[in-house]
Amino acid sequence: MLEQLSRRENVIVGGDMRADSPGHSAKYGSYTMMDLATNTVVDLQLVQSNEVGGSYHMEKEGLKRSLDLLDARGVRLECIITDRHPQIQKYLRDRNVTQFYDVWHIEKGISKKLDKICQIKGCEKLRKWLRSIKNHIYWTAASSTTGPERVAKWTSILNHVQDKHVHEDPNFPACLHPQRISRDKNKWLSAATMPFYKLEKVLANKRILKDVAKLSPHHQTSTVEAFHSVILRFAPKNVVFPFLGMLCRLYLAALHYNENAGRPQATSATGKPIYKLAFPKAKKGEYRVREVKTQQTFSMNLQHHTGRNHNTDSPPEETPTPAHKAPISQKAALSNRDIIMKHCFRNCTTI
Repeated sequence: MLEQLSRRENVIVGGDMRADSPGHSAKYGSYTMMDLATNTVVDLQLVQSNEVGGSYHMEKEGLKRSLDLLDARGVRLECIITDRHPQIQKYLRDRNVTQFYDVWHIEKGISKKLDKICQIKGCEKLRKWLRSIKNHIYWTAASSTTGPERVAKWTSILNHVQDKHVHEDPNFPACLHPQRISRDKNKWLSAATMPFYKLEKVLANKRILKDVAKLSPHHQTSTVEAFHSVILRFAPKNVVFPFLGMLCRLYLAALHYNENAGRPQATSATGKPIYKLAFPKAKKGEYRVREVKTQQTFSMNLQHHTGRNHNTDSPPEETPTPAHKAPISQKAALSNRDIIMKHCFRNCTTI
């Protein structure tokens, strides 16, 4: 796999560390390096906390080992996408590696701060803008090519919430949406009010602006997070493993993930793509439309080589997940077909 990467130009990778236990006292940290173009794990580094003087330093050490391996194999990186770990920022800057930030990590931090502000008396009005601000940061990252352009687009939201759609920054002089008359006149904010002051203090913070300039315009690290979820099936955090046992389980998880990473979307008997509705806990009752993938395969079956008494003719049965009722919503319920049609129209796909 690394040999194939070495033949490519401008490789984009994503990296993140997974601790073996919650909190800040983890014994092991596994650093994942993933090729984001092919959605495959290309390297795993397992670091023990006593090797580096504490669990806080494990992520930097795991990244260092992965980059050393990629350099030794002749892989030419265009950039790496990570979270905002301070040690990682400095290390990549000293190593002259281009770094971008995953959008979700920044959006999550901003959303938490704005949620707290909305609970302050007199700032309830700001809640109407939370969804728009979340969408705006993703659009800013996806539609920009330079750091100054990202900052200009990001700060334009402060004018937009005041119903001002022409901006001072030449990198983004005006909003791109068509002019329209809003039905809700009360949603607009005024500059001399507490909600706007609190909003500006968060969105125009110097550190936030510095981070927005480095938002990833390419891929995100959501696939790395998905792989870390797969690891839980092989190495649960509530079970203690020795170093070699943990390393073997990580390798098994990577083999399984890489084998099934490129599964196509499942189709119905009539050839139509299949979708499902999910209600993530973090979305507080909001639904998400997700593609239903084809069944997993288990070609990397090591039981044949490690135990002859085991039946390896069929993959292990998955424990059925009990169905939960959807949270009660204050809005009128849409049919699944209407929701999926809306999702496909937004993404310009057909069903």
